[in-house]
This record gives sequence, structure tokens and C-alpha cells, in this order.
Amino acid sequence: MMSSQLKGMNIAGMGVVFTGGRGLASLDTSLRQGFAPPQMSKSTALKGSIPAYRVPEHILKDKSVLKGFRRADRFCRMAVLAAWDAVQDSGVIFEAGSSSLGIIMASALGPHSTTFGFLDNVIDYGDNNVSPKLFSHSVHNTATFYIAKVLDSRGPCTTLTQFAFSFHEALIAAEAWLAEGRCDYVLVGGVDETHTVMEHISAQKLRIANDGRIRQFDFSETPIAAPGEGAVFFLVTRQPTDKPHCRFASASTFDTKEIAKRPDIRMVDADGMAGSESPYRGLDWRDVYAAGYSPIFGSTMIGTGFHCAAAALMLKGQLRYACPIKDNPHGLRLCERTEPASIERIECVRFNCLGKKASVVLTR
Repeated sequence: MMSSQLKGMNIAGMGVVFTGGRGLASLDTSLRQGFAPPQMSKSTALKGSIPAYRVPEHILKDKSVLKGFRRADRFCRMAVLAAWDAVQDSGVIFEAGSSSLGIIMASALGPHSTTFGFLDNVIDYGDNNVSPKLFSHSVHNTATFYIAKVLDSRGPCTTLTQFAFSFHEALIAAEAWLAEGRCDYVLVGGVDETHTVMEHISAQKLRIANDGRIRQFDFSETPIAAPGEGAVFFLVTRQPTDKPHCRFASASTFDTKEIAKRPDIRMVDADGMAGSESPYRGLDWRDVYAAGYSPIFGSTMIGTGFHCAAAALMLKGQLRYACPIKDNPHGLRLCERTEPASIERIECVRFNCLGKKASVVLTR
């Protein structure tokens, strides 16, 4: 087990880019509206089409932020816009060249579209004639460089990659940086993309929801999925903030224990990406509301980051969002309506393909 008690790690700002749009207003709107069928993706690699929660291309064309980033691929643009918005949302102004801001980006699969493009170049043109642009952008840390550049930050920065729990590990690392005094703020988040290659692999390896409806509460041994993508970032600090959202109270990976204090709401980060979802049945669901919003974001390994953003909106607004898909074969106490509520603690839970548990707890 690896865990971290996040002592007063306040969320000062948030930014999100997903299939429903960009920014917290778009996130709130999508959560209120509920399920919307994703677009159908078709390529020569696929036999037919599959639903994919892709980020609309027009969202990634903000010239005011991306000026000078003409070479940036979609993965980097999603990361930069979400990170930029998190800082803007906070109202914190960092001096040019400041080292007070650290940056930690999590990703399960990295810029795989560019990586496969680079490999195609090697096959087609040989090692000596491959595109240097594709090579440089196939490196996972390139997006972190772009974020540091647009914010003119000189603080520490790194990228963490791990399949199921990369976002959790990023939170733990952010807390460590703040505790060590490496920086006053950490911009921590996750980015993953879907593309024709990933959609082809998904169609081969996963049980695809043909209608895009991810049924999070089935807790099936053969769950269904629909590929998704996006970026979500949080500006966190131990300092008091002028515009606090809520707090990260704890983050843990490979933890089989129940948290000491029962949450008001438990968010289920089940989206068909990690094999059997039967371990969710073993959680203690007594007197706890169940929620899940993967049908808003799609199936992605960094889904916990999106669920934490939804949880932060719920805690700040004291509001329960209705679950977009309400299939409930196990009789859970679902959040069935969007309504005001008194909420103190929300736990976001995810199991990996080995049945190991990771969680993040947010509090007011």
C-alpha cells in the first residue's frame, strides 16, 4: 500500500477539457444535462464504427493561449489549455520566471497518436529520415514542457505514467513537493487521448458499448466501455486561497482498507477499462450515496481526475449531480436527481485489473 495524508492541500483552481467542452461552466452544464451520445468513430482499421468521447477540434484552437505552439499535437494542446485554465481560475499571479510553481502531469498512455506516427515514419523512411518533430512530441514530458513555457514557470516539473493509478500517484507526489518546500503551488493533473489506433485496440480488446452508455453500476465481470479523452488540472497549495474550491484530504494506491470516516458520496470510477469490476460490490455501501460520471467523459485511465473535478464542484456548490446512467442492479443509493445537498466528504474509488483499490478523498 502507498498512501498520503494530504494536510490542507487546498484546490485553488481547476481547468478541464473534455468531450463536452472546456472549462468549469461546460463541466457543470454537462453534469446537469446528463448523458449525451458520443460521436461515432470510423477508420480503415475498424470494422464498422465505435462510439468515442473525443474532444471537439475547435476547442483546441485558442490562439491567445496557444500562440507560438503551432507544432503542438492534440495531446499537448489539451494539456496546455486545461493547465492554463486552472491557473486562471485561481486568480493567482505568478511572476515571470518564478520557481514557486511546480508542475506534475499524469498519463496512462501518453501521446500515443504521435508515438505511432513516429514509428510509422521509421518504417516508411528509416532511422535517418524520421521527422524530428514527431520524435520530440512522442516523448511523454513534452506536454509538461509546453505548460511550463506558456506559464513562464521555472519550478520543478515532471510527468508520471502508470496505467490505472497515474493521477493518484501525481497527487501523492504533489503533496510531497509541498511538504518539502520545493514550491508553494503545484499544478497537478492528467491527460490522455483517444485516436484511431487506440479505438482499434479498444474494439479488439474491450467490450464496447455500441450506444456509448457506460453502465458504471453493473459491476460486471465483463464490463462495457467507450473510449474517451481529455485533460484535467488542479492548482493545489497548502496556503489559504482567495478562491478555494475544496481540499484533497487523502490519496492512496493499492489500498484494500475502507477509509476511517464514511463519505457522504462515493464516486465509482468504473468505465470498462480495467477488466472485471466485481470488486466494487465488496465496498461498504450502507448509508452512502453512489455516483459515477464516466458516461460524461468516456472510458479513460485518468477518469479519477475528471471525477475529482465533479466532486469539487459538488462540494463547493453543495449539490448532488444526477448520475447520467441510472441502471442499478445492486440496489445502491444512487444520486438520482440534481439537487441541493449537505456534503462534507466525497470518495473517488477505482480498481485496477488486478482488483487493487485506489482512492481519493475530497472534503470541504
